Amino acid sequence: MVHRFEFLVIGSGIAGMSFALKVASKGKKVALVCKSGLEEANTYFAQGGVASVTNLIVDNFEKHIEDTMIAGDWLSDRNAVEKVVRNAPQQIKELISWGVDFDKDEKGNFDLHREGGHSEFRILHHKDNTGAEIQDSLIKAVQQHPNITVYENHFAIEILTQHHLGVNVTRQTPDIQCYGAYIMDLKTGKIDTFLSKVTLMATGGIGAVYQTTTNPMVATGDGIAMVYRAKGTVKDMEFVQFHPTALYHPGDRPSFLITEAMRGYGGVLRTLDGKEFMQKYDKRLSLAPRDIVARAIDNEMKNRGDDHVYLDVTHKDAEETKKHFPNIYEKCLSLGIDITKDYIPVAPAAHYLCGGIKVDLDARSSINRLYAVGECSCTGLHGGNRLASNSLIEAVVYADAAAKHSLSVVDTLSFQENIPSWNDEGTRSPEEMVLITQSIKEVGQIMSTYVGIVRSDLRLKRAWDRLDIIYEETESLFKRSVASKDICELRNMINVGYLIMRQAIDRKESRGLHYTLDYPPIKKG
Repeated sequence: MVHRFEFLVIGSGIAGMSFALKVASKGKKVALVCKSGLEEANTYFAQGGVASVTNLIVDNFEKHIEDTMIAGDWLSDRNAVEKVVRNAPQQIKELISWGVDFDKDEKGNFDLHREGGHSEFRILHHKDNTGAEIQDSLIKAVQQHPNITVYENHFAIEILTQHHLGVNVTRQTPDIQCYGAYIMDLKTGKIDTFLSKVTLMATGGIGAVYQTTTNPMVATGDGIAMVYRAKGTVKDMEFVQFHPTALYHPGDRPSFLITEAMRGYGGVLRTLDGKEFMQKYDKRLSLAPRDIVARAIDNEMKNRGDDHVYLDVTHKDAEETKKHFPNIYEKCLSLGIDITKDYIPVAPAAHYLCGGIKVDLDARSSINRLYAVGECSCTGLHGGNRLASNSLIEAVVYADAAAKHSLSVVDTLSFQENIPSWNDEGTRSPEEMVLITQSIKEVGQIMSTYVGIVRSDLRLKRAWDRLDIIYEETESLFKRSVASKDICELRNMINVGYLIMRQAIDRKESRGLHYTLDYPPIKKG
C-alpha cells in the first residue's frame, strides 16, 4: 500500500512532535511514525530540564554561549551555538503555549536549577521529570491536531532515494533525493511505502547500542543508520556522552537516571569508604562537566576494583530533597535506599550522542528533502561534549528552523510516484530468534567493553574485528530472512557501532568525550 503525506516525521520525541505541530498548524498533512507508543522516546526520560537564559538580572546570552563552547572543548560550531542560545527563550514560550508547566518559585518566577558546566542558574524544569512533562504535553497537542496522523508501532526500515529507481547512488552522488520511507506495521508485519515531499528524521539516540545505558531500548540509532546506508553524511560519532550518575542496580536496563541537577543541588560524590574524590580531578569538584566526572568515577572504580561510587545528599534538608526529586526518592526507596539518610550507589552509563546526521543551520542533511533534528542530528552545537540540558532546547530550536525552511519549499516539490513496493521474495522467517537476540547482546558487550569512556587503539581494533564477524553473519541472515524489527534494529546497531569506532579511530587525540590512552590530553596552562 502507498501512503502520501506532504510531511513524513520519523520519531516521536520533542524534536519530531514540535516539528509536526509547527507544519501542521500551516495546514499541511503530516504522518508521525514511531516504532512503539508516542511516549516511548528519550525525551520522556530526560529528568534535568531545559537550558535557556531567562533571568536577565544575572545571566545573558554571552555567558550561555561561552559555557557551551567550553563544555564542547572548543569543537562546537559557534554559529550553531549562537542560534540555539539566542532562540531559546522564544521556544520556551512556545512549549508553554503547548501546555508545558515549568516549576516556579513563590514569586512566580521560574525556579531555575544549575547543572555542571553552567556558570549561572538557567535550567527550567518540572520537578525531576521535565522530559515526561514535555512529552505528555506534546502528545496531547499532537493527538488533538486534525492534520497529524499518528502511526504508532510502525518501524521505518529504509528511506527512499534514487537507489530505489535503479540509480547507483554513492557518497559522491551530488544530488541525492529523499522520497519517503519503507515502513513496517509491527502488528501485521506488512511493509508499506510512505511517499512524502519532505521527510524529517527525529529518531533519537543510540544508547541501546551499549550494554549499560539510561536510554530506552528503542534508542538503537535507526535514523543515523538509515541515512548512512543512503549515503548521507554522518559526523562526530566518536563523542558519546556517558552520564556519570546512573543508579547502580544490576539487571536494570535501561539504568535509572540520577539527574545532574542533584549535583547542582549540592550532591557530593564519594568512594565506597565515604571519601570525597573529585578534588583530585577538577577544581569544580562534583559540578565539573560530565566527561570529567564520568572519567573520574571510572578511574576510581578501576583503581579500587569497585562496581560503583556513591552520591551523597544526606547533608541537605530532607523535605527539600523529597520536594525537588520526588521520582528519584520513590525509585530509590523502592530498592531500600532512603536518599535523605543513605548514599545513592551510582555508576556511569551511555547517555547521549553529540554526533549524528550532519545538518546545516536549517536542519537540512546532505540528502535533499531530508531534515534531521534532535539527538539523531549533528548540528555542531555540542562539539566534543554536550553541556547539560542543552539538548532539549536544541531539539525545539532546530525543529523550528526545519519547519520554517521546509514550509518555504514544500509547495515546489512533488511526490515520486514510481517507487517499487518492498520486495521480500525468496525470504523466510529466521530459523532461530536466538541468533538475533544473542548478536544484540554481543554488540552491547563489545561497545561497553572496548568503546566506552576510556579507549585505546588496541581496544578499538579488537572491537572492530569482533563486530565485523557479527556484521557478516547479520547481513547473510538479513538477505535470506523476512524483515523484522529485531533484525533491522540489529543491523542499525552494527552500523552505528562501526561509525563510532571508525570516527574514534580517525581522531588521533583525546578531545571532549573521546578519551584514548594512546593520545593523552595535552595539559593546558
